[in-house]
Amino acid sequence: MFIEKILGHFSSDLAIDLGTANTLVFVKGKGIECNEPSVVVIHRDTKKPLAVGTEAKRMLGKTPADIVAIRPMKDGVIADFDATGEMLKYFITKVHNRRSFVSPRVVIGVPSAITQVEQRAVRDAAEASGAREVFLVEEPMAAAIGVGLPVGEPSGNMIVDIGGGTTDVAVISLDGIVYSKAIRVGGDRMDEYITAYIKRKYNLMIGERTSEQVKMEIGSAFPTDSDQRTMEIKGRDLISGIPKTVTVTEEEMREALKDPVNAILDVIKITLENIQPEIAADIVDRGIVIAGGGALLRGLDLLIKEETKLPVVIAEDPLTSVVRGVGKMLDEIDLLKRVAIY
Repeated sequence: MFIEKILGHFSSDLAIDLGTANTLVFVKGKGIECNEPSVVVIHRDTKKPLAVGTEAKRMLGKTPADIVAIRPMKDGVIADFDATGEMLKYFITKVHNRRSFVSPRVVIGVPSAITQVEQRAVRDAAEASGAREVFLVEEPMAAAIGVGLPVGEPSGNMIVDIGGGTTDVAVISLDGIVYSKAIRVGGDRMDEYITAYIKRKYNLMIGERTSEQVKMEIGSAFPTDSDQRTMEIKGRDLISGIPKTVTVTEEEMREALKDPVNAILDVIKITLENIQPEIAADIVDRGIVIAGGGALLRGLDLLIKEETKLPVVIAEDPLTSVVRGVGKMLDEIDLLKRVAIY
């Protein structure tokens, strides 16, 4: 224990939200020091990374034949082990105090449906990046702690964490997950549905950066006051092969996003059907908290409220909920040891 304290004094412990869309790094005593896209650009022949994070995302869809842009995380888990290792190494080096001569302790948020093989891959990637000790925490638990829910009390707290690759729904009580369910539907799947809708309706091919921009600007899950919003999008005409511009509306985007939004609604309903009556009573009082980037989809809270007849609250700064939660655990090692996955 004494050695641990000494090591902790000389290293900057880190908490990481290793997300499909973005990776956030929290440094103990400093806060969130890094929030960049989970993208790595490598040279096809040498396999050497040329860019990581924000710089790499700008290259998506624009690279020549000998350079490839990779998103190493897919559906919340590692799809490309080497690229994930390079990405983690880059982020850890960027934020870690290089004057420290001790490797950091690292806490990483992972999806609740992660398999043991996937857990091993995350641990190995973090250790290969220079971590002294690695703890894994389920993202819904981390998000609940990050938004300030009283997870240690004997009462039901329901959190819906909608990330880039997965949606995690969990009910938490007494520092444990009473029931959880995860689906591999999130912001990325929404982008894919927008791309497919525009291709089907307008014979227009758009890139993933464009579909993400459309989702953020005029995407919605429920009719809102500003329903008349439109957006011009540019892409390649599939018939003529020539670049062209079309104008899409918020109503069309709601239609495009109907399937992934309904999948998220279904998993919320399944969770509510599978909890004990006493916990259900707590949720009637406390409501449902939505976190993660998907919580920013316009009207999603209104739709969930309409369908479940329960109070729905969007977490403050939902994008950073998970990393703030794992960050808090760096100071509360007892809590970390109670909620970490071994």
